[in-house]
Amino acid sequence: MITAVAIHKVGNKGQQEPLFISEQLIATTPELNTTLEAYFLNSFKQTEYFHFHHDAGLNLHEVYQFAQHIFKEPEQLLEQSALLARHLYQQSTHPKIKGGEFYVVCFKELILHGEPVNAVGLFKTEHKDTFLKVAPQDTSFDLHTEEGIALNKLDKGCLIYERDAEQGYIVAVVDQTNKGSEAQYWTDDFLQLRQIEDDYFHTENTLELCKQFIVKQLPEHFEVSKADQADYLNRSLSFFKEREDFQLQDFSREVLQQPEVIQRFEEYRSNYEEERDLQLADQFTIAGQAVKRQTRSYKSVIKLDKNFHIYVHGDRNLIEQGEDDQGRFYKIYFKEEF
Repeated sequence: MITAVAIHKVGNKGQQEPLFISEQLIATTPELNTTLEAYFLNSFKQTEYFHFHHDAGLNLHEVYQFAQHIFKEPEQLLEQSALLARHLYQQSTHPKIKGGEFYVVCFKELILHGEPVNAVGLFKTEHKDTFLKVAPQDTSFDLHTEEGIALNKLDKGCLIYERDAEQGYIVAVVDQTNKGSEAQYWTDDFLQLRQIEDDYFHTENTLELCKQFIVKQLPEHFEVSKADQADYLNRSLSFFKEREDFQLQDFSREVLQQPEVIQRFEEYRSNYEEERDLQLADQFTIAGQAVKRQTRSYKSVIKLDKNFHIYVHGDRNLIEQGEDDQGRFYKIYFKEEF
């Protein structure tokens, strides 16, 4: 339930666009609150969560400090929201960043992990749509256009839940607009987030580690064909889909199998963790949503020149590779044709 809303206008500082700070909170009605709640909250469907993070300590993290003040004294919403808007304005320097309305919203009793939790929401609208408005006029109709915000898509959002304050709160984030380097200003520069190292984190990152090892490292150190790589990818993904828990020893024995491959994987894993400043667990509960998300990038495809793509979904033994006087070839065995 929404209890208070502040709105400011944050332009692109790098383009010398203005920052407009409102001097009053928005007057809302129950009907308007219902519409705003749907607009602000419906985009938060992910199962990955973050903490605010600062290398020198949370006492130097601006958004964390402003949110903490709002949780302790909700009547300071307008003052703290203005500080948040000014902080966002300082990060809005990339030429591709669009200006827009910046909302700071107090929520009461949102559901997090099955429990009601108070939250502070930060939202930004960057894109406007054109709408047709039809109004009756005497014996005809008047038709004209208006520019406004489409309520079916939130551009940028952040929900700060009043939980785990000492660790940087529990934070959910949405950014559906910027996909290039300019996207960093919302999640990295403004919010400064670090993903919580839960089961989702370990599942997602271990799957990514396995994929990178199979695609990039195996061909550098071993004689493996594209069909072999496809087989490793399929077996890795099947392991995560069929198990409830991940055990590193089980994965190495059942998927990697060969001692020299296992040793190379362990070395690559150590370098991977060091380069990305993370520590992956040797055992964890596999998060199904993370597996589903990573499945999209686990594409076992053999690309042959520009003529053919072979999608490998199962038994490696049904594919043979060879070469004759006409050139290189793959031989594929099957039982049924669909």
